[in-house]
Amino acid sequence: MAHTLVQVLKGQGVCEIHLLAPPATLPLADRMPGVSRAIVLSVGHGEIGLGKRRALGHELRKETYSRALVLPNSLKSALVPFFANIPRRTGWQGEARFKLLNDRRVLDKTRYPLMIERFMALALPAGADLPQPYPMPVLSADPENLQRLLKDLDLRLDRGVVVLCPGAEFGPAKRWPAEHYATVARHAIDSGSQVWLLGSPKDQADCADIRTRVPEAVNLAGRTRLVDAVDLMSVATAVICNDSGLMHVACALGRRTIALYGSTSPDFTPPLSEDALVLSEALDCSPCFERTCPLIHMNCLRQLAPERVIEAL
Repeated sequence: MAHTLVQVLKGQGVCEIHLLAPPATLPLADRMPGVSRAIVLSVGHGEIGLGKRRALGHELRKETYSRALVLPNSLKSALVPFFANIPRRTGWQGEARFKLLNDRRVLDKTRYPLMIERFMALALPAGADLPQPYPMPVLSADPENLQRLLKDLDLRLDRGVVVLCPGAEFGPAKRWPAEHYATVARHAIDSGSQVWLLGSPKDQADCADIRTRVPEAVNLAGRTRLVDAVDLMSVATAVICNDSGLMHVACALGRRTIALYGSTSPDFTPPLSEDALVLSEALDCSPCFERTCPLIHMNCLRQLAPERVIEAL
C-alpha cells in the first residue's frame, strides 16, 4: 500500500526515494517502481531497539536526506529519522512524538478513511486535496526468477493456475476455514485448473489440511520467499485470499482477486484493484476487528459459503 505514496512523490518530481522497512517486508521494495534503495531495519517486531535505531540513524546521516515520511503511528518508528537529523520529518500525531516529528499532522479519520489516503496525505501540504484518481499500488515480477522457481519447484504452466492464500498474519478471525478452501480447490481442479497454495511457514498447517482433502493441490507454503510468492502469483489466472498481505500483492500484480472478509472491513484496507471482488457476510457481530472471534463461533467466515466463492470464480 505504501507504493501509492511512492507514486505521489514521483509525481511531485522527487528524484530519489529510499524505503526503510523490517526484513519481513523489505524485499517488496525491490519490486516497487520508483524506489531507488531498500534499507533494512533489523529490529524485531514489537522491539524498541533504541540502540539499533540510533546506530542506523547515525549511519544514515551521510545520505543527507531532505525529508522523511513516517507511515506507522508509533513512537519507535519515528526514531531513525530523528537520529538521522533529517530536516523535515512528517507523520501523524500519536504516541507523544512531539520532539521526534517536526511536521506533525492531526489525522481526520472521516476525511481519510482509507490507509492509502493517510499515506498520500503525508506527501502533500496539510489540508491539500488528494490526487484523483488514486494511483493503485504496482509490483513488478521477475521473469528470470519465475523460470527458476518453476524448475526448482517442478511447476508447469500448461493449465490455468488458481492460487489460494489461506493465511492471515493478524489472527484466526481473518482466516476462512480450510475446509471451505478445499471445496473451492476441488472445484478448480475438476474444472481443469491447477491449484497452488501460497503462504508463510505459519500457514503450513492450514495448507497441509487443504492438501489432505485435495491431494492434487500443490502446497508451496513455507517453501518460498516473499518475492518468490510475488513471481509465482504473477502467472495466476485467479487468486482467492483472506484480508492479508498476499491479497494486496495479488492486486498490485493485476491478478483477478477474490478477497474474503470476516472480522475486518474493506472500508479501511480494501483490495486495491478494479479486478478484485470482496465477499463477506453482513452479520451483526462483524466487523469486530479482533484477532480471535469473541463469540467463538467464527460465523462471519464459516457462513461465507464456498459456493459463493465458486460462483464468483
